[in-house]
Amino acid sequence: MAKNINIDVPDIGDFDEVPVIEVLVKEGDVVEIDQALIVLESDKSTMEVPASSAGVVRNLSVKVDDKVSKGDRICQLEAEDADSGDAEAEEKPETAPEAEPQDKAGDGGGNTAADKEQQKPEAESDSAPALQTVTVPDIGDFESVPIIELLVAEGDEVEADQALLVLESDKSTLEVPSPHAGKIASLKVKVGDKVSKGDALVEVQTTGGSTSGSASAGQVAKPASTPKAEEKSEGAASDTSSEKRSSSDKATPSKSKEGGGLAHAGPATRKFARELGVDLSEVSGSGPKDRILIEDVQRHVKARINNKTQAAPADGMGIPPIPAQDFSRYGEIEEKPLARIRKISAAHLHRSWLNVPHVTQNDEADITELEAFRKQTNQEGSAKLTLLPFIVKAVAAALRKYPEFGSSLSPDGGSLIMKHYCHIGFAADTPNGLVVPVLRDVWNKGISELAQESSELAGKARDGKLKPDEMKGGCFSISSLGGIGGGHFTPIVNAPEVAILGVSRAVTKPVWNGKEFAPRLMVPLSLSYDHRVIDGAAAARFVVYLSQLLGDIRRLSL
Repeated sequence: MAKNINIDVPDIGDFDEVPVIEVLVKEGDVVEIDQALIVLESDKSTMEVPASSAGVVRNLSVKVDDKVSKGDRICQLEAEDADSGDAEAEEKPETAPEAEPQDKAGDGGGNTAADKEQQKPEAESDSAPALQTVTVPDIGDFESVPIIELLVAEGDEVEADQALLVLESDKSTLEVPSPHAGKIASLKVKVGDKVSKGDALVEVQTTGGSTSGSASAGQVAKPASTPKAEEKSEGAASDTSSEKRSSSDKATPSKSKEGGGLAHAGPATRKFARELGVDLSEVSGSGPKDRILIEDVQRHVKARINNKTQAAPADGMGIPPIPAQDFSRYGEIEEKPLARIRKISAAHLHRSWLNVPHVTQNDEADITELEAFRKQTNQEGSAKLTLLPFIVKAVAAALRKYPEFGSSLSPDGGSLIMKHYCHIGFAADTPNGLVVPVLRDVWNKGISELAQESSELAGKARDGKLKPDEMKGGCFSISSLGGIGGGHFTPIVNAPEVAILGVSRAVTKPVWNGKEFAPRLMVPLSLSYDHRVIDGAAAARFVVYLSQLLGDIRRLSL
């Protein structure tokens, strides 16, 4: 004959109104003995409540976010065998006492007079400095529980009840706090070690009068109403949970931002975070007492995808760094510090490369006639002209026709900032690194004026006399390697600009003119651009138009 067995909240120490964070069954489910029914969570720990009997779940009385205390009804189980049900009912009063010694042991409030007598001399001895050994407390029937995290190091100052290390069983994690305030004299264990009840963990050099009241070295926390007590409750109660929950509740500890213990999250949330590779210490909780919910993890991941999370590390913008190596192992080395300018430009270029989706359009411009005109002008005794002012003027003309190449993307990425001025920067190589002086109002200046101004700015750059304002406000940049050599290359966009032109050394090549191959002086052009603003077709048109201007300088006057 079937019999209904009441399943109530067992003794969970001195805690009341503990929230239910998970309901693992529903009405009509068939459960086995020790199968987890619900998950409770206090300030610092989680605890499963298992079924004390096998049967069918009836009259489920709790839901997620309900708050329960000892004796509150969870559900009824319809047992298939009346005799077994009676046996379970008879055993039920003993269930709470069985958990109680474990909880109380964790609380530091023993159950016998002998325990109390043992605590008295220890509490009295704490009034004077002494070396105290902290051992593994009662963790139920578990043996050889691995240490997954050490929270202190030798020499650290600790307070009473401060967490020392974290243990992890099949179904739960457990912090072991220090029953004494003082200094960590020595560590007896390391991460990966397996410990059992009574094993020595650390030695604490105590300070007078600061030991947690009547707590022994082998106990989990101070007596009575300390939240640490529930750490033990978790271990005791989860002892009885089934293998069904072992994989899902194996929580990975993560340090909280305030730095003390585990992130405030339930087993399901921890499992979800592990699957996504999320560090719970970086997630803000929205649940009761700032508990981290699955929804919080989802929002955190979404924010990271949308680049709305906290700033990435400066050393790698969130990218794993290159592992350090000891190069002296392979031979003699010398370490030279980077110049200040090179450090600044390196950080800026790195930031631009990571944030701007670069595409480079390559082409060649025929500057045979342009070069002949330049040489003739220099021979006539006029101001010495280089190729740069011609290129600057040609770029300015191209920017007037294709103004998006001189624009900038708004910070939110939703609009273009169009500029009704033309300031063009050019890369200047100096002994201390690369700098980019800016030629202003290029639309309103002639080639001779641009030649003189660019020469003055380049001289200032070499002498380290450029003012900060002389390197700001550019719409477009030009990087010329013409005096050095080489072919096409990929210049990095000088953000917040959206395009940059790379110019390499001109080379005489045979070019088919429709009748024959003729020698022509060709200069390689490499246009890098921000693909969020400029597409490939526009980039090709810009380069073609620029090549036409350089091929026939008469077009510059149009």
